[in-house]
Amino acid sequence: MLRRFRKVSRFDAEIVRRIGDLRPTPVDDGFRHLGHAADHSKLWFAIAAILISRKGATRRAGLRGLAAIGGASFAASLIGKRLFPRRRPAAELLPVLRRMTRRPKSSSFPSGHAASAAAFASAVAMEHRGAAAAVVPLAAAVGYSRVHTGVHWPTDVVAGAAIGVTAAYATRHWWPHQNAIPDGPRHRDTAAELGDGDGLVLIVNPGAGAGGDAVTEVTKAWPKADIVEVLPDSDQDVVADVTKHIQHGEIRAVGAVGGDGTVACAAGIAVEHGLPLVVVPAGTLNHFARDAGIDHLDDAQAASRAGSVIRCDVTEVAITNGKTDRAVFVNTASLGGYPETVRLREKLQARWPKWAATLLATTRTLRSAKPLTILLNGHRRTVWMLFVGNGAYEPKGFGAARRPSLASGMLDVRYLRADIPYSRARFLLATLTGTLHTSHVYRHDEVPAVDVVLLDGPRRIALDGEVGPFGRRFRFWVRKDALPVYVS
Repeated sequence: MLRRFRKVSRFDAEIVRRIGDLRPTPVDDGFRHLGHAADHSKLWFAIAAILISRKGATRRAGLRGLAAIGGASFAASLIGKRLFPRRRPAAELLPVLRRMTRRPKSSSFPSGHAASAAAFASAVAMEHRGAAAAVVPLAAAVGYSRVHTGVHWPTDVVAGAAIGVTAAYATRHWWPHQNAIPDGPRHRDTAAELGDGDGLVLIVNPGAGAGGDAVTEVTKAWPKADIVEVLPDSDQDVVADVTKHIQHGEIRAVGAVGGDGTVACAAGIAVEHGLPLVVVPAGTLNHFARDAGIDHLDDAQAASRAGSVIRCDVTEVAITNGKTDRAVFVNTASLGGYPETVRLREKLQARWPKWAATLLATTRTLRSAKPLTILLNGHRRTVWMLFVGNGAYEPKGFGAARRPSLASGMLDVRYLRADIPYSRARFLLATLTGTLHTSHVYRHDEVPAVDVVLLDGPRRIALDGEVGPFGRRFRFWVRKDALPVYVS
């Protein structure tokens, strides 16, 4: 083993010597500045902030990059450097102009800069190829700069890069990439061919991610369609307006242009009147459109012209608090902290971007969360939160990512117990160690129907990311294959 280590050391020394023999150029200053910019991952934090300010895959790339940096920094700096102490290359091996003015004093092995750079670049590449095209060369330059400026041996950088790539892929353990979950079976069918939109009524939310351009874009795609715009707090007016269109005209399909809340509103109308649904993803997250395989307006337009649909489940919930109201959702419903998070997020959005408002709202809500005492299918439970998904979500642990099938016929029921000491801390530990499926504080089941009674008084329910009505009793059931959705 020592002989092999000497060979590696001679290899390192030879590479550093050859780099030291290179003629001085203005590039030397560039590598020094690049190394300083990457100190404490400042460079990657700045890029992540830019990525997170965008929506969709760009934001996921930034967030996954930050998660990967955390794992890589811990592994390289707190574990690797302490287990494998190694001297830095001698300053005399490089010209004075190329040396770092402040040389690090920690162990040379492995390179923390290379670990963070590789972690961030690999994580970004998983989510967004366009962003990766800019980030990967920059990460490679940071790694090389550590050798060029004489603060690391080449094998330090190689080991650091390996740690970084491993950390990036480890994020999939807690946050699976949607492409890592295989698609399930689809129930294909045919519906009316909509052509230029004759017989199509579109519910458009101008305040969604596409903003005011949404109306213009869908008018170009379906020039003969009827447009109904969603105004703040006007869901009932929208339902009445669209219903009037259906009753007084030959409407063959309903469309949703916006986020998941808009899709749920349109889906309820479509199911009630037995019509197919056109989905145009124009919101922040677009969970339903993503799971259906609709990425752009062009996808929806092509499917509507061909009359190609898949049959999807919806979940209906009866909400009782004196009187009984019914609602339809296409993604998720929840009781506990999440409805309060949504309410607070909507309040904070007046001053903050939606992603920042969500983060602040979640933090505040968790700090002051109170447990719920419920009857779950007749069994008494004390929980921090209850999640009900329309369809079986993957993965089975915490952090449901997506549904392989939109027609599983099952509800995905998950809850975090509050009747066990230190349940939130145990939940966090189990999540971090990947042992949530064996934890006593977390429960998960898949059933066709579920009945929930709140014993501590009425609470609001959250439906597809929107705050719903108060209720004491909530009865959920699947409406199998009730919603035809245009998908190519």
